[in-house]
Amino acid sequence: MTITISVDVMGGDYGPPKIIPGVKLALDFYLSENHHHNIHFLLFGDENKIRSYLKFETLLYKHCTIVHKDLSVSNNEKPAQIVRLGVKTSLGSAVKAVATGDAHAVVSCANTGAFMALSKIYIKTFKGVLRPAIPAFIPTTKGLSLMLDLGANIKCSPQMLLQFALMGAIYINAYLGIKKPTIGILNIGIEEMKGTEAVQEAAQLFKAHKSINYKGFIEGNKIATGEMDVIVTDGFTGNIALKTLQGTATLITHLLKDAFSNTFLSKLGYLLCKKSLSKAYKIVDKRYYNGAPFLGLRGIAIKSHGDSDAVGVANAIKVAIEMAKNKLPERIEKQLMMDT
Repeated sequence: MTITISVDVMGGDYGPPKIIPGVKLALDFYLSENHHHNIHFLLFGDENKIRSYLKFETLLYKHCTIVHKDLSVSNNEKPAQIVRLGVKTSLGSAVKAVATGDAHAVVSCANTGAFMALSKIYIKTFKGVLRPAIPAFIPTTKGLSLMLDLGANIKCSPQMLLQFALMGAIYINAYLGIKKPTIGILNIGIEEMKGTEAVQEAAQLFKAHKSINYKGFIEGNKIATGEMDVIVTDGFTGNIALKTLQGTATLITHLLKDAFSNTFLSKLGYLLCKKSLSKAYKIVDKRYYNGAPFLGLRGIAIKSHGDSDAVGVANAIKVAIEMAKNKLPERIEKQLMMDT
C-alpha cells in the first residue's frame, strides 16, 4: 500500500525553503529506517519555486507529484476569504485531495482558521461531532500528556469539552497505548466550586460518563507534572497555555546557554555535560512535538506550526503517515459511536 500525503508547500512563515527540506527529511527517515517504502507526496503550490528546490533532489523528486497553484494563504487572511477561493489556493487543493481520496492526509503550516474551515467543508466531521479539536503532546516529568483544544475553538460548550475528552482518550491510547487514560479539566483551581459555568457543567458531564476516567480539575502549574494523561480545555485557554509552556522552555534554554558561556570553567562544564543537556533540550524542543491533527474529521488533516523549520515539518509529516497507517479516524468514529 502506498501512503500519499498532500502538502501545502506555500503555507506558513517560510514556504518552500523550509517545507521542501522537511518533506525530504521525512522521506529519508522512512527509507533509512525501513518503516515504509511506499510513500508519495502531492506538493501543492508554485511549480517553478517547488522545482527549484527539487532540482538536486533526485530521490525526493521520484516520490513527488507537483500540482501548480498560483494562490497561497497568508497568515493574516481571514478564513471566510480563503473559503471563497477554495481550491484555487494551494491549501484548498491540498485539503480537497484528502476528500477525493487522492491523498491519505494533508499537512499545512497555513493559519489555523483557514485550514480548519476548509477541512470542515471538504473533509467534513463525523456525524455527531460538534467541532474538531486540536491536540498536542506535552513533555512532562513523567513522560507525555495530551492537551486539547489548542486553538481551534475559542468558546466551547460543556458538550464540546466532553467530546474532546473522548477523542483525546482514543488518540493517546493509539499513540502511547494507555488504555484508560486519566482525564482532567484545566481550571484556575482544583476545588469543585471554581471555574466558569461551562467548566462546571463539563465536570458534571465527565463524572457521569462511563467511558471517561475523570480525575477532576488541574491547574496550569501542574500541566508539566504528568498528573493527567489528557488535559481538556477550550481553544483560547489551551493555546495560551501551550504558548506559555513553549516560551518558558525557550527562556530556560537561553538562560542555560548564557550561563555556560560566561567563564572558562562554565564552558568546560558545558563540555562535560553537553550530551545530557542536548538530550534535555530535545525533550522541550517544540519541533519534535510538531504536527497536530484536527480530531473529529473524517480524514486526516495535520496542522504544523506556522514558523516550522525543516525538522518541524518532517515531524508533522510523520504524524500524518502514522495516523494513516493506524487508520486513526476510523478508530475515533467507531469509539465515538459506542460512547455516544
